[in-house]
Amino acid sequence: MATVQDIKRRLRSVRNTRKITKAMELVAAAKLRRAEARIEALRPYADRMRELMIGTARATPSRQFALLEERDVGNVAILPITGDRGLAGAFNAQILRRAFALEREARGEGQTARWVVVGKKGRSSLRFRRYDVAEAWVDFTDRPEYSDAAAIANKLAELYTEREVDRVVIVYNHYESALTQRVVVEDVLPIPRTALEDEEEKTPYEIALEGDFIYEPEPEEILKRLLPTYLETSIYRALLESAASEHGARMTAMRNASKNAGELIDRLTLDMNRARQAEITQEILEVVAGADALTQ
Repeated sequence: MATVQDIKRRLRSVRNTRKITKAMELVAAAKLRRAEARIEALRPYADRMRELMIGTARATPSRQFALLEERDVGNVAILPITGDRGLAGAFNAQILRRAFALEREARGEGQTARWVVVGKKGRSSLRFRRYDVAEAWVDFTDRPEYSDAAAIANKLAELYTEREVDRVVIVYNHYESALTQRVVVEDVLPIPRTALEDEEEKTPYEIALEGDFIYEPEPEEILKRLLPTYLETSIYRALLESAASEHGARMTAMRNASKNAGELIDRLTLDMNRARQAEITQEILEVVAGADALTQ
């Protein structure tokens, strides 16, 4: 049985750990609120971008653009969006698990997978498994900027237009709540033609775009410029969703860790009290035994 001093040392260690996990939970909660605000701010912009693309596409008789070109898939680029740090529960593991499953599916169809990755955790996991990583972007996953998304989109567009890959897939955690993050697999290149079509009831903005407009420059030129911006916006939205998911997962993980530490402290306190009582009982028995020896 452990001594009182041993239990006290362990209690002190667990209490210190709980202070750390509690602080990390509070930091993650603050970052999560900011990440949620950034997602809410992006959604109107993304909606107007898609509506503008739909309106311009209706005025474009030909849609022969490099980023829309569909071709037989021989090489597929897989982009898992992970975090730069751990201690976030299954946040990184579930992304990598789904990405590896995509790679196995591609190999089963006779395709070659090419890896590009966001986040240090994804980069280190791929290199540990001896995968060749074509490009990695790190050190911004907890607070991504639009410039980060633009750099990623430019590289993906370059790989696609130069025919180094025939399909680009991103894998990321879609933020639903602090407790729930859903893994999403999304094709970003070629840009789905459904992005240029109405799937739901038209908005007033789209109805306005159906008027008799004179485009300057020509609608083909406008759409050609809009497509790369749409790709950047799609990547940026995925980065923001991933950042919010990471903060939510870390907050939940640290809350569970603090709760478990509290339960462990209660058990250790009970064990310490029992050990102390056993020591007191032993001392009393020794005193009684000594007294009996003196009276004989």
